[in-house]
Amino acid sequence: MQKRQLGPGGPSVSVLGVGAMSFAGFYGPASEEESHAVLAAALDLGIDHLDTANVYGRGLSERVVGSFLARQGKARDGRFRLATKAGIRRDPETGKRSFDNTPAHLAAELDASLQRLGVEAVDLFYVHRRDQTLPIEEVAGTLAGFIAAGKIHGFGFSEIAPSSLRRAALEYPVAAVQSEYSLQTRSPELGLVQTCEALGTSLVAFSPVGRGLLTDRPPSAETVAGLDFLKGNPRFNAPNYETNLAITEGYRKLARELGTSAAALSIAWLLHRSPAVLAIPGTRSTAHLKELAAGAALKLTEADLARIEQTLPVGWAHGDRYSDAQWIGPERYC
Repeated sequence: MQKRQLGPGGPSVSVLGVGAMSFAGFYGPASEEESHAVLAAALDLGIDHLDTANVYGRGLSERVVGSFLARQGKARDGRFRLATKAGIRRDPETGKRSFDNTPAHLAAELDASLQRLGVEAVDLFYVHRRDQTLPIEEVAGTLAGFIAAGKIHGFGFSEIAPSSLRRAALEYPVAAVQSEYSLQTRSPELGLVQTCEALGTSLVAFSPVGRGLLTDRPPSAETVAGLDFLKGNPRFNAPNYETNLAITEGYRKLARELGTSAAALSIAWLLHRSPAVLAIPGTRSTAHLKELAAGAALKLTEADLARIEQTLPVGWAHGDRYSDAQWIGPERYC
């Protein structure tokens, strides 16, 4: 498995990681046994980058990861580079989200995450959503304090603008920025990729296969209707979804002509975009994980890349990547 450096002066990690949101049932039911099988397969494939968050299933994803690590015993040491996140609050009665980047909240949530994971420190701790009431420089200072305390080895931010990244990096080196990035969502190329490269910050791409649309088995209309996030997402609503399915059929055909799967080709394309990029797809299937891992080893020629661009040119997707409600929190910069 190919590796790249995680942030300025950070450790080397596998270019392909595992996004553990799927372990909390975000894209359908997932048993602990199935999730553990995915983690075991990841280790067998040389994947050592594991990403979770406190809000995934209200701690469920972290508990599943923690139970897997506990079963590994001493053999677990150094096998996964763990990343988790905090900064989102949810009212238990109304379900309404808010964002809290205060030192007290982040410290308490970090301690709770460490307990669920069963570790003394994580390699990477993200602010999941930026709290606009606080200067990002102050938040970076808080996170630097967690490094000094030995509870984290590096920190990052999810879904922030390039301008915010530059401000935070003046306070302390930022290891990673997490953002949606794929053939379907290319907005990071309008400043975020370039800023990460300039600062040595890793760009950790989530949803690299377009929430399943850039695979050989895109979710059915029935599946979409049963998933809260997808059924509210413009790209998966009629008539956009039918149009997007038709457009990506040409992409699936291209993958077959190139002798690979659409998912593997999506990962390969993404990793060819910049040496700063790491990909963290989520899956509940060991077979799908192996398919994704094949993409990390796939070498594409300039001719291959040109054919991909011709098949799925910039701006091909119908519908916004988020609904109005889903856009609350991420920073727009383009």
